[in-house]
Order: sequence, then C-alpha cells, then structure tokens
Amino acid sequence: MSGSPGVVGQTEPYYDLGSYHRPTDSPSQDARVWFDRGMVWAYAFNHEEAIACFERALDLDPDFALARWGIAYAIGPNYNKAWEAFDPVDLAASVARARSELALAAGGRASALERGLVDALTARFSTDDPDDTDALQAGHTAYADAMTALAREFPDDVDVAALTADALVNITAWALWDSRTGEPAPGSRVLEAKTILDGALATPAGRAHPGILHLYLHTMEMSTTPEVALPAADLLRGLVPDAGHLRHMPSHIDVLCGNYHDSIVANVAAVLVDRSFVERSGPLNFYSLYRAHNLHFVVYSAMFEGNSATALRAADELAEQLTPDLLAISSPPMADWLEAFVPLRVHVLVRFGRWDDLIATALPEDPALYCTTTATIHYGRGVAYAATGRLAEARAERAAFAVVYERIPESRYLFNNTSRDILAVAEAMLDGEIAYRAGEFEEAFAHLRRAIALDDGLPYDEPWGWMQPTRHAYGALLLEQGRVADAAQVYAADLGLDPTLARSCQHPGNVWSLHGYHECLTRLGRTAEAEIIGRQLALAAARADVPIRASCACRLDA
Repeated sequence: MSGSPGVVGQTEPYYDLGSYHRPTDSPSQDARVWFDRGMVWAYAFNHEEAIACFERALDLDPDFALARWGIAYAIGPNYNKAWEAFDPVDLAASVARARSELALAAGGRASALERGLVDALTARFSTDDPDDTDALQAGHTAYADAMTALAREFPDDVDVAALTADALVNITAWALWDSRTGEPAPGSRVLEAKTILDGALATPAGRAHPGILHLYLHTMEMSTTPEVALPAADLLRGLVPDAGHLRHMPSHIDVLCGNYHDSIVANVAAVLVDRSFVERSGPLNFYSLYRAHNLHFVVYSAMFEGNSATALRAADELAEQLTPDLLAISSPPMADWLEAFVPLRVHVLVRFGRWDDLIATALPEDPALYCTTTATIHYGRGVAYAATGRLAEARAERAAFAVVYERIPESRYLFNNTSRDILAVAEAMLDGEIAYRAGEFEEAFAHLRRAIALDDGLPYDEPWGWMQPTRHAYGALLLEQGRVADAAQVYAADLGLDPTLARSCQHPGNVWSLHGYHECLTRLGRTAEAEIIGRQLALAAARADVPIRASCACRLDA
C-alpha cells in the first residue's frame, strides 16, 4: 500500500488508489483526499470502505455536503446489491441513513452541480418506509431521470457521466440485453447508458476514469458483442492498483472472448490485493463476497484453460476463507450469499476426472449451514462412482443428493442464481451419468439434454452458474458411442462457431471443445477444417497442465 494524493496520503499509509481526483471546495485538503478515496471505492464497489472514507472527510469538514451525498450513494442499492438483496435490518438502516445524510447535505456547502447530485439522489429515496417496495423500485427510475437531466446540464463532467450510466443500468441490473437478439431487454435503458459511456470514452478523462471503465464492462458483457469492451478492459487493468474488484473486472470480458489466461492473471492480481485488504480491514465485511468472486473466477477460468493446479489452489483458498464465523453473520445473511462457493473444489475434481479424490471427499460437519456444499459433494461422489462402475454406490449418492436438495432454502444463492437452480443441473447430469454407465444410453442422453436445457436457461452470470459446460459431457459420451456428427454439432455450438447458442452461453477457444471438435472433424474426413481447429487446439493445450484426451473425463475410452 502507498499514499493517495494529499497530505494525509503522505503521512498515513493507505491503499494505492491511482490518480483519480475530483475537485471540490472543501477548505480541508485532508477531507478532499478522503473524499477522493471514497469515490474510488464506490466506483470499485467496495461500498463499506467508501462510506468509511466519506465519514473521515466529514470528520475533517462537517459542512462537506458532497461527502454526505457519498454516504447516501454508497449505502443504497447498486449493480450487485439490488433492493431485494437487502435483509430487513440492513434495508431499514440503509434507507434511514441515506435519507438523513441527504437532508443534512441539503443544508451543507455545495456548488450548483453538487446540489444537483444531492437532489437527484434524493429521488432514489423518496420513502422512509422500507416496506414500500413499489416506492423503492420507482426510485430507480426517478433517480435515473434526474441524473439524465443533470448529465445534459453538465455534459463535460465525467463523474456525472459515470453516475448517470450507473443509475440507468441499475433500473434493470443484470438484465440489460436480450442475449439472443442483441436488443435491449424489456425495460432496459442500456442504450442510453452506452451512449453516455461511449461519449466519455472518447475523452482522455473518460479513458482514465475507474467508474466509466467499470460500468462499460458491465454494460457490454451481456451483449452479443462483448469484445467491443476489450479496449476498456485493457485500460482498467492496473489503473487502481489496490482495488481488488477493479483488478478483477477485465476478466468479465476476457472469459467471454476466450482469453482464459488473461482472466486468470487479472484475478490472481485481485486476490493478492484482497489479502492486503483483509490484513487491514478484516474478513467479516460485505467485501468478502467480492473476494470470493475473484477466487471463483480463478477457478472458472483455470478449468477452461485445463490448469488443474491453479483451479485447485484457488478453490481451496476460497473454502478456507468461508469460515463458520463468517457464514454465521445474519445481517447481511452471509450464508445465503457465500456458502455456495465452498464446494467449488468438487467441480474441479469432476472436470479433471479425479474420481478417487471425489469419493474420499468428506461431508461437512454442519450439513444445515453447508447445505449447498453437502448436495454438491453427493453429486460429485455420484459421478465418480458412476465413472468407476460402482453403480450401487452412485445410486445411493443420488438418493442422498435428493434428500439434501429439498433442505436447501430458496434464499441460498451463488450470485444471480439460486443454489437450487444450479443443483437442478447437477441432478440431471448425475442421472445421465448413472444411466449411461448402466448401458441405458438413450435414457442417459435424454437426461444430459435436460441438463443442457437447464444450464442454458440459467440467468446470466459471470462466471456462469454451472462450472463445467454440460455439452462437454454430452459431446464426449456421444463420441464414445460413435455418434460423431451429433457430437460435432455439440462442440461447434459450445465454441460459438454457429448461431445455436446465445452469446453468453458460448465458450470460444476452450481447450475441451477444441479437442472434441478436432476429433469429430478428423473422423468425419473434414480435413481442412480439422487442420485449422488443430492449430487452435495446439495453442490452447500448451497451457494445460494435464493431457487433454476428451472434452469430459466421463468418456472412459479416451
């Protein structure tokens, strides 16, 4: 860590947050420094740390209206925490605090633009009743409308541009585009946000602004052309050295473009600075969700790259972070938000065919707290028993899975997907694996096609809710049965080489489908295509730390 601009940064060690600065008229230079820090953390989605910085600014300058606005902004809803994600205690406290700070800000020292920011944010918090969900939801649109008007009044202010785009995408957070047509999703105002962000990115200030770059990646990741955001992703890399979430964010675009190694590098960098944050601020805070997200991304990207060692290390580090003390926090409900990360190791072991390790995996001591973990372990052990021909044990694990699955609450999530929806894919996959090894091939393929439909139908998330594409197992077992032409279609779709799948369900250049597709093309006599895919496969396989012999380890003839 090193200092940010200003006297405070020179005398008091702090995180290196880059060069962001917003001119304000506070007479206290130290207050201005803390305000800048709060803004960077808000743009980096570390809202608790942002609030702490704004509070430090107010300690130094109690009349600093924009610092009070910052607290109200950071304590409210955001792209990763919609109103419905607030538990009742958190919701009531957040609404009350925001309204109080905005009321005080209205009487504080502020320029005309700053008054505009306060007035616009006040529209987001139009009710003091936290149970009035209609008013809270309406506040998203009212705030976005007010910010849009402010952006027209101050078209050259890059912070206003960032905040306006943020307000617009939060109207339909994580539902910005129709991933099939490329058109805006119903109710989405993403085109307005994109126009504002494109305008900012045409300026030097916009290209160096953490909020503009961060929001542009979210704006484009769900579109049919995520590659458009690659230049913005590159600009964001290292821009704010000690903000873990911003170090991570380029990977949202990387994985969609097949840049799996770049994604690993970005998230390993994020994990390193996250460790520094824990040393200073401790592990029992909402940012734990983002720390988990970064490690989750390492696991996901490394699995696509065929890098078992990196995936296992990250999965183990993540599981170690998610202690019972952390998961026991009830407000916010940490178990609902974080427990589903614990069993990522199971997915890695399935990906790399580590059947003995899966069978030896112990169940948690507290199956109620670790309910998603328990079900996932039963799934993994069932797949391992099926692959090793121990069908009685596989069916016993399937029965145990069914019992545990019914005990998982609807409130248990892995980001945008419920644990129950994710594990519905596991159920279909396990049924397919058991039926296949029992020699019931048509029944097995029907189960696997059901798994594919469930996988494709999961709400958009990054990483995707299901860790290993279901088509990888389906294609591998089709090949094992000699259904080469059918398998070729499966792999072409997964690689995004035909229009079968929505853009977000495609996995360009992944080594597993490249291997399967190359084998199909070779066996089908499509020699020229096989040569092209073979070159891509050689490049992708060079970074794998295991031999790539099939798209799924469940294909035993490989």
